[in-house]
This record gives sequence, structure tokens and C-alpha cells, in this order.
Amino acid sequence: MAAEAEDLRQRTLAHYREKFAEHGSTPRGVDWNGAESQLLHFEQLLKLLPDPARGAFSLNDFGCGYGALVEVLLQRWSDAHYRGCDVNAEMIEAARALHGGRPNVRFDVADRPPLQADYGLASGVFTLRLGRSDAQCQADMLDALDALADTSSEGFGFNCLTAYSDADKMKEHLFYPDPCVLFDLCKRRFAKNVALLHDYGLYAFTILVRKRLPAAP
Repeated sequence: MAAEAEDLRQRTLAHYREKFAEHGSTPRGVDWNGAESQLLHFEQLLKLLPDPARGAFSLNDFGCGYGALVEVLLQRWSDAHYRGCDVNAEMIEAARALHGGRPNVRFDVADRPPLQADYGLASGVFTLRLGRSDAQCQADMLDALDALADTSSEGFGFNCLTAYSDADKMKEHLFYPDPCVLFDLCKRRFAKNVALLHDYGLYAFTILVRKRLPAAP
């Protein structure tokens, strides 16, 4: 099992190193189609977070790349404590160069969040098939979701491509899980309060898991 995990890690690194070498600290450098798509995915995930008036909180960005989420996050939640992690040391180096001077921003080379936080987000982490079967992709994703759940006290969110994509648009190297299956899994495994967002114009969905509902203002 350890050998399989390391093989997956190396294949993931090779893919993103190639993209990053070609496109640098841009959405295409982390394998998004462009800035608009990247931002639209972020917008769905940020719906998990509390009203800015409620005060500071901490957030883990799992698979943070070059830290693109930092700018969007701090524009609205200026006192948030952001912690990004990624297995790609080159991306973490770029993230530190771009954002490391900000207070309450930290980046780590790691395959899971090294510190506990109030919230955890994972954007674009579960997209690549990398030669795996659907069952293998699902099992690896569940391991990652367990890590997100273990390191997020208030809740976590993630996104995926969708099994409801048009057949002629689907690509063999990408993973398209069933959102209904994942919704059910999250309800049964992680929390009672789970939202499935599948209405934002992309062949993708977002799941938000709230371990505790925010208190009334």
C-alpha cells in the first residue's frame, strides 16, 4: 500500500511539474482552463465560510498550488489565518514568494494539512485519473477526505468533475465521480449538514460539509 501511495504521489508530481514549468504561477500552471473557471470553483467553496463580521478563523488549503486562493480569501476575510499545503515543493516556493510576506499566511510542503484548522478546502485535487480505476480514484479520494475531516473542526469543502458531464465532453485521463454517491457518503461518514452545489455552469460539483452550523448572530 505504501508503494502504491508513493507511486501515485510521484505521478501527481510529474504531471503538475510539467504544467507548472510550462505556465508558471497561473491557473493553467495548476491545470485549470483559465482564471474564470478557477475563480468560479473558489466561489462555491467559500460559501462554507462564516460571515466576515463573525471574526477570525483558520483555514487549511489542501493542494494549494501557488496559493491562488489567498488573494480571494483575504479580500473578504482579512483577518483569516490561511495555511496552504502541497506535495509540490516548487509550487510552495512560488506561493511563498507571492504571498509569504502576508501576516497569518503559511505554506508547507506536505501531502496533508500539518495543523488543525477551523475549515479545510480542496479545489481541483480530485480531477486526475493517473491510470487508476474509478474504484481506486474513489478510495484515494476518501483517504484525502478523511484527512480533511480530521484536520477541520468546523467543516470542509471540495470539488470534483461530475459523472453527469456530457459523454462527448468527458476525457479518459480525468475522473468523474457520481455527486449523489459522494453526498451520501459525506452525510453518513462526516456530518449531518452537507450541501451539494451543482448549479454553477461547469461540468463539476462542490460539496460542503458543516460539522457545526454557525450560531445565530
